[in-house]
Amino acid sequence: FTIDWALRLDALSAVMVFFVTFVGFLIHVYSIGYMHAESPRSYARYFAYLNLFMFAMLTLVLGANLLVLFVGWEGVGLCSYLLIGFYFEKDWCAAAGKKAFIVNRIGDFGFLLAIFLSFSVFGTVDIAGMQAVVAAEPSRVTPWATAIGLLLFVGAVGKSAQLPLYVWLPDAMAGPTPVSALIHAATMVTAGVYMVARTNFIYALSPEALLVVAVVGGVTAVFAATIGLAQNDIKKVLAYSTVSQLGYMFLGAGAGAFAAAIFHVFTHAFFKACLFLGSGSVIHACGGEQDMRKMGGLRAHMPRTYWTFVVATLALAGIPIFAGFFSKDEILGKVFAAGMADLGGFGNIYLALWVLGV
Repeated sequence: FTIDWALRLDALSAVMVFFVTFVGFLIHVYSIGYMHAESPRSYARYFAYLNLFMFAMLTLVLGANLLVLFVGWEGVGLCSYLLIGFYFEKDWCAAAGKKAFIVNRIGDFGFLLAIFLSFSVFGTVDIAGMQAVVAAEPSRVTPWATAIGLLLFVGAVGKSAQLPLYVWLPDAMAGPTPVSALIHAATMVTAGVYMVARTNFIYALSPEALLVVAVVGGVTAVFAATIGLAQNDIKKVLAYSTVSQLGYMFLGAGAGAFAAAIFHVFTHAFFKACLFLGSGSVIHACGGEQDMRKMGGLRAHMPRTYWTFVVATLALAGIPIFAGFFSKDEILGKVFAAGMADLGGFGNIYLALWVLGV
């Protein structure tokens, strides 16, 4: 039983590496100013965690087999715990970090079982090797495809905060605002979508697993958006919006539109990071206040933040000509097409999910 510490750069990982490093770099630059008031020890600790986070995320997206991917997967889980609980002397911050860590353990248990099962079925956990087995003798894999797909998806549900394991993500606001931008936009929460897209050849053999992905994604998208409507904390509104957008990505993946899902991961990374960094700017300007009911009329005082926020909001809302429109519209189109083509015999469910998505 040998596993190579191997990295794989292809079209999918290249897209992920590009925006993880690019958006991550911008968040690092922003953090220099945002964290300037911290003590030298806290400042150093913060950047050590942030860099470790980037290292773990790049390990995750470049892993050539499920085990290397899992090492990165656990690494981002550890770093999220360290960064969410960054102000650990405050009890609620420490509790939020622990909550994120524990909820993610539930998902990781499913992912580990998927790795074990994959090895027993495929005889390897190398992703290229697994694809070769599927191409050569699909009949050997088909009986197990649903079980492997669903166990992998349990891991994705934990990491990408889908129902019912979404509870940790809103509490992730306890860390510094740039951390929220990094976790919610560019890195950790999109790992689940990436993993489902990376193992798409398994899902292709199981219409049932695809349907579960689509239903969980579609329901989460609406569910989280309705919670977001009732929030007053500027960062929590964006947090629930992230859960909703991740639901959208899984809705696309569940319709077999993996490219559209990754496209939405890509566009979302930019506009959501912009919104979080903008909210950090607003919080700083308002002296640490995060309650939106106490804000208003900031346009005259913060014109740059105002305009960047407006553009990112229009992209998030899927208004035509902005990035969010193209990726969301493609997902909706593919879900509708899956319904019309009666994908896996579940056409009516996909059409219902399309209505939900719209």
